[in-house]
Amino acid sequence: MESLREFFTNAELMPMLGDWAVKILLAIIIYLVGKWIARRVTAFVTRLMNSREADPTLVKFLSNVVYAILLTAVILAALDTLGLPVTSLVAVVGAAGLAIGLALKDSLGNFASGVMLVTFKPFSQGDFVEVAGISGKVEEVRIFSTVLTTPDNKQITIPNGLVYADAITNYTANDLRRIDLVFGVGYEDDLRKAREVLTRICAAHPLVLDEPGTNIFVLTLGESSVDFAVRPWAKTADYWTVWGDLLETAKAELEAAGCSIPFPQRDVHVHASNPLADMMKG
Repeated sequence: MESLREFFTNAELMPMLGDWAVKILLAIIIYLVGKWIARRVTAFVTRLMNSREADPTLVKFLSNVVYAILLTAVILAALDTLGLPVTSLVAVVGAAGLAIGLALKDSLGNFASGVMLVTFKPFSQGDFVEVAGISGKVEEVRIFSTVLTTPDNKQITIPNGLVYADAITNYTANDLRRIDLVFGVGYEDDLRKAREVLTRICAAHPLVLDEPGTNIFVLTLGESSVDFAVRPWAKTADYWTVWGDLLETAKAELEAAGCSIPFPQRDVHVHASNPLADMMKG
């Protein structure tokens, strides 16, 4: 006990303990105040991006990044106050981060692609797109993947790296779409009458737009038919309705007007032979 008493009453130890107490108190104050400032700065950045109507996914991601960077700086400042070798610690953390980054390079690539998708917005939630050979409605753009719902109600998750690296077709990006149809009539049919029928059914459909106008012309002279290209315009939401209605109505109206709708066919001629006669000729 006497030895312990002498240790704690040592003239050199007491100032050292007092100095460490002050450093610890300062480090705690720096951490608490710095954390408070980091939260306020992050909240300001979030409000600023929301006022600019930035994408919610991008807002959340950038807010987390800003807070993480500021909090890291606060922790390093607090450790530096304690007299710890912050430079060496940063080097160790950097080396560990590099190793982790190399191990998770695919995930980091998907993460970076997700940021690019959210930033440049080639599509939005609810759009019908074709990406990586898959067509579907965009349900969600996550940090590492994009979720699509196919027309037959299957949910497909695609890594963001594949989405951003491939061609993206957005079918619903524009309000209007052109419908490309092809109708074939026989070579013996009256082409003017066929054109009149096709023009009439397009003009009569309530969902076909007057502007831009419908374009109808002879596309090709096929092997068994003269093919008309019929290209009306409709609102994107009405695309498949107009497509189906025009196909059904055109067939009925063309046949009613005396036009045929030919299909590919071949004539096969069979020549009967008499084996006995062929042998005698030989």
